[in-house]
Amino acid sequence: MQTGVWVSLSIYFLLMIAIGVYAWRKSTASSEEYILGGRDLSPSVTALSAGASDMSGWLLLGLPGALFVAGLSQAWIGIGLVLGAWVNWMLVAPRLREQTERYDNSLTIPGFLGARFPSTQRLLRMVSAVVIVVFFAVYTASGLVGGGKLFASAFGGDYMTGVALTLGIVLVYTVIGGFLAVSLTDFVQGCIMMLALVIMPIVILTSDGGQGVGQAAARLTEIDPQFLSVSKGVTAIGWLSAMAWGLGYFGQPHIIVRFMAIRSVQDVPTARRIGMSWMIISLIGAIAVGIFGRAYALRTGLEVADPETIFIMLSDLLFHPLVTGFLYAALLAAIMSTVSSQLLVASSSLTEDIYRTVLKRGASERELVNVGRLAVLAVGIVALLIAGDPDSQVLGLVSNAWAGFGAAFGPLIILSLTWKRMTGAGAVAGLIVGAVTVILWIWLGLNQSLLGGEGIYEIVPGFIASFLAIVLVSFATADQGEFRHLERA
Repeated sequence: MQTGVWVSLSIYFLLMIAIGVYAWRKSTASSEEYILGGRDLSPSVTALSAGASDMSGWLLLGLPGALFVAGLSQAWIGIGLVLGAWVNWMLVAPRLREQTERYDNSLTIPGFLGARFPSTQRLLRMVSAVVIVVFFAVYTASGLVGGGKLFASAFGGDYMTGVALTLGIVLVYTVIGGFLAVSLTDFVQGCIMMLALVIMPIVILTSDGGQGVGQAAARLTEIDPQFLSVSKGVTAIGWLSAMAWGLGYFGQPHIIVRFMAIRSVQDVPTARRIGMSWMIISLIGAIAVGIFGRAYALRTGLEVADPETIFIMLSDLLFHPLVTGFLYAALLAAIMSTVSSQLLVASSSLTEDIYRTVLKRGASERELVNVGRLAVLAVGIVALLIAGDPDSQVLGLVSNAWAGFGAAFGPLIILSLTWKRMTGAGAVAGLIVGAVTVILWIWLGLNQSLLGGEGIYEIVPGFIASFLAIVLVSFATADQGEFRHLERA
């Protein structure tokens, strides 16, 4: 059994490394190439790279696990994400691609914000970089937790060995090949993920333990008449919290940086259609794995100690070892595509927004590329330490980091691209208020219980507070010189 699985995984690992070597030879001569791939991504690579870096291990672990336990009502998260992603492609993508090139050919989100608001450039770039590194350390750790769970559940191995192995493979191709390697591997990984999520529900339903949609639905409603209801146990606050996941898209640096790298604004509509199609198919597949996986477990008496491992368990039970290895590769693809993107964006901020801006302004291109590689290693090690707890929940870690980015950067990105009266002071205020609100909301437990009742997802108060801070401070600190800079740009 193990031999066939490892053959498939070995082929997958070698392919990822080969792509890294190809990217190293093609696109690492300058910091622009290492960080943004020379702004030359095709629509298909941009779309699947954005999707794969977005849909981390939670797509094959956290979301199916939530549906396995609570039923179809958990699908509201997916609906909120689809709506948020579509608005992100429509509102942010074309404007960010055009304005980041116009404003000093910015290579990072903090770099763009600094060029957009010169009155607070230094402070804004540093604060942005710190927020990115802190939240990405947590976000990256969620991916490593998924890798550890795969290794422990599928092979009975040590959890931390799986965490270290996942990080090690990602570091190899990310350090070597930079953004182009990350984007090309994301494209391949996105194809693998979607194919796996199409295959798995079909096999579940047609296996001996499945026997079709009708019988699966009957078994589920026997144990809980409301299991297949989208309104089961959903309160107004719960529905708002689920739908609010879509707000996070506007502030995810590892996703919106793909918009900066597409080869032209004219390619954005094509990329949007490809990306949204991929996302909808993948989310439907993940929902089906959770729902039909529960039906299979009921029929066969399968004991599932950790619902987040249902994809892993079914991969092992229902498929030939070579195919099982492919499905494990799909899970690793979901994990590694996000981890690599996050490591690169975090290292880019450390390199461009702290090292180049604060420590050594005259650094050469080759020096910046090497510093970026060292920064990837540093952020990876921090994430490794955070992922040390094997009881960590993938969806929980993702939700905290997603909220942090969405609240800190979401209103900031939207308003900086669309509102000319926004000031640098307003940008700094929104960034800090959004991040601090999310951290305090989590720390005080208000996402679990609010006024003795149900808690609300921290991105909601964080997004609102950040938006208000930007607007109010911008009106209070109107800087006409900054507005004139905007008109000249």
